[in-house]
Amino acid sequence: KQMGLGHEQGFGAPCLKCKDKCEGFELHFWRKICRNCKCGQEEHDVLTSNEEDRKVGKLFEDTKYTTLIAKLKNDGIPMYKRNVMILTNPVPAKKNISINTVTYEWAPPVQNQTLARQYMQMLPKEKQPVAGSEGAQYRKKQLAKQLPAHDQDPSKCHELSPSEVKQMEQFVKKYKTEALGVGDVKLPGEVETKATDKNNMNNGDRGTSAAVGAVEGKPADQKASQYFCYRCKLNMKEGDPAVYAERAGYDKLWHPACFVCCTCSELLVDMIYFWKNGNLYCGRHYCDSEKPRCAGCDELIFSNEYTQAEGQNWHLKHFCCFDCDCVLAGEIYVMVNDKPVCKPCYVKNHAAICQGCHNAIDPEVQRVSYNNFNWHATQECFLCSCCSKCLIGQKFMPIEGMVFCSVECKKKMMS
Repeated sequence: KQMGLGHEQGFGAPCLKCKDKCEGFELHFWRKICRNCKCGQEEHDVLTSNEEDRKVGKLFEDTKYTTLIAKLKNDGIPMYKRNVMILTNPVPAKKNISINTVTYEWAPPVQNQTLARQYMQMLPKEKQPVAGSEGAQYRKKQLAKQLPAHDQDPSKCHELSPSEVKQMEQFVKKYKTEALGVGDVKLPGEVETKATDKNNMNNGDRGTSAAVGAVEGKPADQKASQYFCYRCKLNMKEGDPAVYAERAGYDKLWHPACFVCCTCSELLVDMIYFWKNGNLYCGRHYCDSEKPRCAGCDELIFSNEYTQAEGQNWHLKHFCCFDCDCVLAGEIYVMVNDKPVCKPCYVKNHAAICQGCHNAIDPEVQRVSYNNFNWHATQECFLCSCCSKCLIGQKFMPIEGMVFCSVECKKKMMS
């Protein structure tokens, strides 16, 4: 059995989706899935927060966001310095005051903790990354999904040629320079002054500051309605935290819960965004907008030769049966849940079983289906369960897995 590098990572981690049905995570040789339950890596509790922090640290390396990383003394690997926020609320109990603490596994790195707290409360409850909650699990999953290590680090990819490694490095360098950013939490008024300063610098003495997203035709003193969210277009309150993205310009603001990817509409994990053509993207969907992605191994495709099938892209050698990994080029295959399966595996693992002869029904032959029951559409198989009259092209009365030609036959059989 060949083992790739890093294949021990997360070995045996439980699947959050299959629970006990999965014996524990075992990475497939080249697909980013578990060999035991076929769920994705992100469905398993695989990465430790240490490994996640390395991944994000690497993403911020050689960018202007180096303030968010620290280099480890021993190996010089950049680590993401997550802002973990611990809130302490005294809870009045009958006799003594007990302290109730809430730990957020990530919080916006702002000086003003009240602002960070307000920001958190403006996110949907089930998405607040409170340690031990479904929100923390949601953040972990989105971190794996939105920022796959194999979208930024050639060493995490499978068998790239030297020229593909080079192309990938250039691609990553380009998106770090042109698209990658981290949102900032501020009060709308603070952003406005920044926008004004920018205007002043740009047009000499004409310091005409347009209020951020000012509503036309309304006097500027109606403060409450002067700001609106770039995504939902609804008003923003002056005292509520807003997110702005430097690459989008200081004239755009978002509600905390509206700072999402334009493709998957998920909250941008830790406010890490990619800006392109007036849209916010998560890392995965930004890369998808630039390069084809292999539906087999989930990696971006940097080779000129690849195949397109079933509306998806595939590395030539990754257009394989999802069950046995045999290459499907030129073979008959059947799509099962959007995954290609070779004919022998289909017949063995997925084919419908005929109620008449109890054999698998070949994907290419005609069949009769009714309420999850199937029959070969032949004179031998699709018969009245009582008198064996052939029912092809006739009216029939189904009961569970049986079919009858008439009320009489049904009564006979049922009595």
